[in-house]
Amino acid sequence: MVKWSIPAKNDLRQIHDFIAKDSKYYAKKVTTEIIERAERLSLFPSMGRIVPEMNETNIRELIIYSYRLIYEISGEEIEILALLHCKKEFHLTK
Repeated sequence: MVKWSIPAKNDLRQIHDFIAKDSKYYAKKVTTEIIERAERLSLFPSMGRIVPEMNETNIRELIIYSYRLIYEISGEEIEILALLHCKKEFHLTK
């Protein structure tokens, strides 16, 4: 089961709104692709690479367009932790 954290939901909304300033079509396309790829994690949780800043096998990322979808595997649950631009470093704050 894939669950989105509140910060990750906010990240997705901000990405959508930023892209929508130029193109509502591409904003929808990008956010839809991100959501679809996130949902695939329920079938293939280890398909992403280990986050270099964390070096923990249970915290992984998928690169989608120029964004990093960072998630944590905990048993059968996958939690989307953050969605950020590839140029930014990820720091886990739990």
